[in-house]
Amino acid sequence: MEDHETRRKIIREWMALPKEKRQTEEQVAAFAKKAAQQNEFHRSRRDPSQKFRRDPYQKLMGWLLPRVAAVHESACCGA
Repeated sequence: MEDHETRRKIIREWMALPKEKRQTEEQVAAFAKKAAQQNEFHRSRRDPSQKFRRDPYQKLMGWLLPRVAAVHESACCGA
């Protein structure tokens, strides 16, 4: 599976969790650790030597952390 499809799958799984299970950075970290182990990530065509490749866990944290901030904003601001 290509990384963009993997990203969509993981974000869908994250968003499917109940809101109370996706509110903290600790919850993101636990989910990202598990998802990184369960999914395959491909090397970038732009960086075949993998010199600048991010760790899959860090990549997942980058995908998911903005969604935690969105949950906090909607909870505090009534959106």
